[in-house]
Amino acid sequence: MVRERLDALRKEMKQKGLAYYLIFTNDFHLSEYVGEYFRCRAYFSGFTGSAGVLLVGLNMAGLWTDGRYFIQAESQLKGTGITLFRMGEEGVPTIYEYLEKKLKQGENLGFDARTIPAKEGVRYRELAERKGGRLVLDREMVDAVWKNRPAISGEPAFLLEKCYSGMSASEKLENLRKELKKMGAEVHVVSALDDLAWLFNIRGNDIPCNPVVLGYGLIKEKEAYFYTDPGKFQSEQIKILAEQGVTLKNYEDIFQDLAALRQVRLHLDMEKNSYALYSVLDPSVTVVDGANPEVLMKAVKNDTEIKNIRAAHVKDGLACTRFMRWIKEAVKTESLDEWQASEYLEQLRAEQEGFLELSFPTICAYNANGAMMHYSAEKDCCAALKAEGILLVDSGGQYLEGTTDVTRTFGLGPVKQEVKTHFTMVLKGFLHLQNAKFLYGCTGLNLDILARQPMWEADLDYKCGTGHGVGYLLNVHEAPNGFRWKQVPERNDGCVLEAGMVTTDEPGIYIEGSHGIRTENELLCRRGNKNEYGQYMYFEPLTLVPVDLDLVEESLLDENDKKQLNEYHQLVYAKLSPYMDEQEKQWLKNATRRIGD
Repeated sequence: MVRERLDALRKEMKQKGLAYYLIFTNDFHLSEYVGEYFRCRAYFSGFTGSAGVLLVGLNMAGLWTDGRYFIQAESQLKGTGITLFRMGEEGVPTIYEYLEKKLKQGENLGFDARTIPAKEGVRYRELAERKGGRLVLDREMVDAVWKNRPAISGEPAFLLEKCYSGMSASEKLENLRKELKKMGAEVHVVSALDDLAWLFNIRGNDIPCNPVVLGYGLIKEKEAYFYTDPGKFQSEQIKILAEQGVTLKNYEDIFQDLAALRQVRLHLDMEKNSYALYSVLDPSVTVVDGANPEVLMKAVKNDTEIKNIRAAHVKDGLACTRFMRWIKEAVKTESLDEWQASEYLEQLRAEQEGFLELSFPTICAYNANGAMMHYSAEKDCCAALKAEGILLVDSGGQYLEGTTDVTRTFGLGPVKQEVKTHFTMVLKGFLHLQNAKFLYGCTGLNLDILARQPMWEADLDYKCGTGHGVGYLLNVHEAPNGFRWKQVPERNDGCVLEAGMVTTDEPGIYIEGSHGIRTENELLCRRGNKNEYGQYMYFEPLTLVPVDLDLVEESLLDENDKKQLNEYHQLVYAKLSPYMDEQEKQWLKNATRRIGD
């Protein structure tokens, strides 16, 4: 099917004089995860990962993706004629470098301008012009081939009450306008859906696992406009938004309203707004580039949000801990597979009050499948579980009180010594980062080595960052905070760590064909002591799920490692046991038993 679809696309390309056509993973808001309507790259390539770009030429096709998806992409691209370009690997060109070399004089390049960042679109336009060709911005290319394309989501929206958000939309707009004034901007356009959801205190269901609403925002000195499908809102909700200073307009009206601007200083983040938005601006408009102020404002959780997030993790911890107890016993007597296990975990979460949906598709991966970082089990097409080996489960929930993301690797029975060694190395790195104490001013780049060092000492590594920011009832991946050992230009996650930021701590080891291990908690950045050396910072673990002691090789832990693990398990027991019956308490007491005594 992929070959047929590519052939049909190439016919369209020939008719429109295109030598190359780019298909991005993005929707019109450059979202990481997208709704069914926007899965164009998956439709034309067969690759279903959340990151990647497909380049289709008249005589070639290439898929660029990162290290999280190398194994998955290699499998899914088999037989399609699409070449896999492993991003970041030595000798592998970027898409731009590839086109710079391959695009011939006078040839044209095309893409849907709504799905590419403005900054990137400008680069490709300049490349095409430098080659004597032109940029073709075609909205209809995909529709011409994808005959039964799903409709754009029309799911209803809801407003987040102040007891959850901690601030009203009008208060957030007031703070935003102050920041815009400092930047010298009179008008602000924003299309990142999580920024909009946070700013207007709205949530929805337009993207699975991401409770956002499709729309654009235009903020002026006195007015704020939200461009969306008004049919998503009830009349009472529209009235409440109006009282907060937010006026609803039709989704597509953003383009004509931007085109009508004259002689103003417009803040438009060239990396978070599309080339389509940028391309309609009048020459008299001065573009003020730079990150959206909402990004940092959203990342630093307020006191109400922090209180709620702690409550969400108690609920989530109960679900995950009950799953841990169940799975370790169930595999001994029941016939289970990865999909059934993930369904049971979702059922346990759904029993918690305030649960809305998963925060991402559950990764439930047995033995070798765990080596694929973003593996997803499918019904009737996944691995059977046995009372041996390990099961990696990376999962999370969306609750009214916040967003969770937790990974645990469970021993289902006897395991190889290598697995216990690797599990313990990952555990050491996980504990070292979770218990970090550092001076204010550090970024995730400064601290990543704490998690990665046990692996590096054994000449091992993992091809991804160590952690990412997490939203509040929003995207599970949120900028600008994160942990990684080197700066990656396309990932805006290298900011100074501020009190109130939530970041995951998730080192791992992935051995292709054998096993994958990851342990993950969410951490809340907090202020510690302040003295003549500066403001000290530390992390509070939010996630409350036991680490499987059956997989720990104690001889590899030093006394401080054991102390840190015991203290974490004391916290887990103290927070979860009040909500458990006597049998559960006894099980939890053993699961969080002290080691090293």
